[in-house]
Amino acid sequence: MKIVIDGIETAASPGEMLLEVARRLGVRIPTLCYHEAFGGQGVCRLCLVEVTAGEVSRLVASCTYPVTGEIEVRTTTPEIERIRRHIIMLLHRRAPGSEFIQELYREYGCQENVPAPDPDERCIMCRLCVNACEAVGACAITAVDRGTDKRIDTPYGEASPDCIGCCACAEVCPTKAIGVSRAAGHYTIWNREFELERCAGCGRPFTSRPCQERIARLSGQELSGAQLCPECRKKQAGSRVALSMIP
Repeated sequence: MKIVIDGIETAASPGEMLLEVARRLGVRIPTLCYHEAFGGQGVCRLCLVEVTAGEVSRLVASCTYPVTGEIEVRTTTPEIERIRRHIIMLLHRRAPGSEFIQELYREYGCQENVPAPDPDERCIMCRLCVNACEAVGACAITAVDRGTDKRIDTPYGEASPDCIGCCACAEVCPTKAIGVSRAAGHYTIWNREFELERCAGCGRPFTSRPCQERIARLSGQELSGAQLCPECRKKQAGSRVALSMIP
């Protein structure tokens, strides 16, 4: 079906999320709680757009709005800019230590904000880290406490035996709020220390033993000592393809 985004006509599949259509078209809509691996959550509301169907217009979160008919979309209006500015000011109040939030704060010309309780806080409670942890089957972190004390943490703030050290949570975090402390051959995340396993190809330390074991279990393969890092696996796969092309 045909839709129009900021004056540009494009095609969308029924049920396709509006944000995904806009990104495919190259139209920038700011997001924080969205990740292509998990889809939209509609938590941060930064991706608000104006959708007009017939004579009815309304504001929707583009990451959770499925296209079901012909619509016209405006991604930027004075009203949308005002709402986004207020959202960013609230996020800046909660997580002033995030450089990404600071950049948004400057980009949208936000007014002077009141001092934050914790100037180093970077978490905006988007829950992408929790989704990533659940996706790998670890479920080591979750939201704890309530109200202004709500935060993402392990049970009782202690080292979780369920954490496999994959660092997927830190990778998807938009504000870099999850710290990974690295030392020679070791790293610590969520108060648990892991020893890095070395790649059998290049010898570079690249992941933890629990993470390797989880991948082996999910793939149905046995865990051997000859584990390769992602770069070496790509090279190995490329070599196999090249050999298969030799007559």
